[in-house]
Amino acid sequence: MNDIYMDNNATTQVDPEIVTAILPYFTEQFGNPSSLHSFGNKVGFALKKARKSVQELLGAEHDSEIVFTSCGSESDSTAIMSALKAQPERKEIITTVVEHPAVLTLCDYLATEGYTVHKLTVDGKGRLDLDEYAKRLSDKVAVVSVMWANNETGTIFPVEKMAEMADEAGVLFHTDAVQAVGKIPMNLQDTSIHMLSLSGHKLHAPKGVGVLYLKRGTRFRPLLRGGHQERGRRAGTENTTGIIGLGVACDLAQKYMEYENTLVSKMRDRLQEGILAQVPHSFVTGDVNNRLPNTLNIAFEYIEGEAILLLMNKVGIAASSGSACTSGSLEPSHVMKAMGIPYTAAHGTVRFSLSRYNTMEEVERVIAEVPTIVAQLRKLSPYWGANGPIENPEQAFAPVYA
Repeated sequence: MNDIYMDNNATTQVDPEIVTAILPYFTEQFGNPSSLHSFGNKVGFALKKARKSVQELLGAEHDSEIVFTSCGSESDSTAIMSALKAQPERKEIITTVVEHPAVLTLCDYLATEGYTVHKLTVDGKGRLDLDEYAKRLSDKVAVVSVMWANNETGTIFPVEKMAEMADEAGVLFHTDAVQAVGKIPMNLQDTSIHMLSLSGHKLHAPKGVGVLYLKRGTRFRPLLRGGHQERGRRAGTENTTGIIGLGVACDLAQKYMEYENTLVSKMRDRLQEGILAQVPHSFVTGDVNNRLPNTLNIAFEYIEGEAILLLMNKVGIAASSGSACTSGSLEPSHVMKAMGIPYTAAHGTVRFSLSRYNTMEEVERVIAEVPTIVAQLRKLSPYWGANGPIENPEQAFAPVYA
């Protein structure tokens, strides 16, 4: 029986068509695209084609707005640091409490360097309050950085509206769209988004390649300085195989966009329905009416998410947890905390993230396995008694700390 992979928000399988497309660039067409000879010219042409494919998927106005990087994290850092360096008189940043660590960790560091970081809160479904956002916008803000869709819950944020509000206030707007690109349609030329980050390995391209979309006319300062690559906006010899692979991935993403939003969404909904129907004291986190078509985050009360993952892995099912296990302690993810998910549920979140490679047969197998795993773990839980959950679960640990 084949293993089942439902952790596509962490990384994706490289599409076989992409592997075939990039193999010649390792051995036959290996030139440096900056070289003037035919070896370099052939690779340079392939990069130009890839840049055009990214432009088309994003709905950007021109392919010169596409800057290739090494990953989403580099793109995030480049966007935020550029905004700060280009506007040294502005010392404030607006982001959210549920951003990816690629943004939050940088913002926390910048706070120690004298910048004021405003972190927008979310409600119980992970939604932002635009009134709170509007109050934070001012001529002191250098940049707003808000993810297009949350990596844990799939909740989609109104970034187009937020970018419009920022633009009207004279503030640069950046969105980390790593989870959204390739899953939902975009047309950036019709938005006020100034900068956008994406990562190739989230849409079936190789690891080690990303993009920073930079709207024409946006003030910019490079993070990496050196060579002339990427029009002087990102120094370093191009990752030619990664970039070419990303170009093909963007072409395929356009081809499968409808499939992603119909059949993949249908599989996600069936998985949700099947698990919730058989597992009491479980619920979906995030905004079920406005989320990515592939993402399902379920909180299983009174057990640990990591334990569920370990037992799922034993039966050949790969998913991920919303909890972060650190040395000596176990804390719920910052996203679950921000949404106010109850303590006894926040520890037991599991994220299932599907792709076009999953099948309905795999979904049915997961539905068959998960209830048994949850029931097995609840028998061992100090929060769970013979007749179900303990009324005052904190009492379960009272003898330990007495």
